[in-house]
Amino acid sequence: MQRTLNPALNPVRPSTRFGSRWTRILPVLLVACVWQVLAISLDSKTLPPPSAVISTLWQELRTGDLLFHLGMTLRRVALSFTIAMLIGVALGILMGASKIWDRLLDALLILGLNIPALVTIILCYIWFGLSETAAVIAVAVNKIPMVIISLREGARAVDQNLLQVARVYRLSRRDTFFKVYLPQLAPYLFGSARNGLALIWKIVLVVELLGRSNGVGFQIGNFFHFFDITGILAYTLAFALVVFGIEALLLRPLETYLNRWRA
Repeated sequence: MQRTLNPALNPVRPSTRFGSRWTRILPVLLVACVWQVLAISLDSKTLPPPSAVISTLWQELRTGDLLFHLGMTLRRVALSFTIAMLIGVALGILMGASKIWDRLLDALLILGLNIPALVTIILCYIWFGLSETAAVIAVAVNKIPMVIISLREGARAVDQNLLQVARVYRLSRRDTFFKVYLPQLAPYLFGSARNGLALIWKIVLVVELLGRSNGVGFQIGNFFHFFDITGILAYTLAFALVVFGIEALLLRPLETYLNRWRA
């Protein structure tokens, strides 16, 4: 008997969902336990226990400092990510679909991939000043080449037979792009989005550390000057929680929804 593909007729069992969640959470809990044991055993100021980190995190949250600095960082991440994805996706598709454009832009792409992020950040601050614009541009410029690489490979892997079918059925260019072309690029889009967020988080912190007066990177720099390891770990934990939240509440459900046609 052929198995039906209708999700409504094949619901995921609650026990399966519960087990899947625990599979993801268990390694984190294990790391926290090992951390707690080491902190108690070593009794060192350079390795505060998780309880002290959580206490500092709660204190920063109550005073409002954490929300303010985290909000500024998220704003920079959102702007840089949007700019990088829009430009990177457009150039990646162009280079994947056209051999001429691929040859013209390939040298610049290699150059962009290999210039250190620190160099780009310093140059942007020199050229545009210690401004918000310079910070966003520096982060976006570092991310764009990676998006281009991913989308160029995706454009090259597009099934031309499906595009031929679309032409035979006289689909409009808009319908062909959104219903035939773009769905095939979805895995590459989400791959570049995930890698992009991971990269942008890190670069934004460096940008804030070097030239901004707010943000998580700025705060971590302040804690470093006072050798406040607990504060550094508290803001790092807050940062990690936000990353997990975006992955679980936004990226993963969106990816599942857009890839439902593969089921």
